[in-house]
Amino acid sequence: MRAGLIIIGIILLVAGIWIVAGHAFYQGTDTLVQIGSAKITATHDKGVPQWIGIASIVVGALLAIGGFTRKH
Repeated sequence: MRAGLIIIGIILLVAGIWIVAGHAFYQGTDTLVQIGSAKITATHDKGVPQWIGIASIVVGALLAIGGFTRKH
């Protein structure tokens, strides 16, 4: 359990830093025009919001510290 907390905490820390640094993107699809069953869509990259990275850093740090300070 202790090693699991530390590993998950470190993974969340690294992912949070990656997001805050601006390297995390996902593809979003928007419908531009729709007439009946025909539609025109556009796909573009969107950045993951910074608050998700900050939350990941905080939760990861808490899990890692909890894993290191746990006695068993």
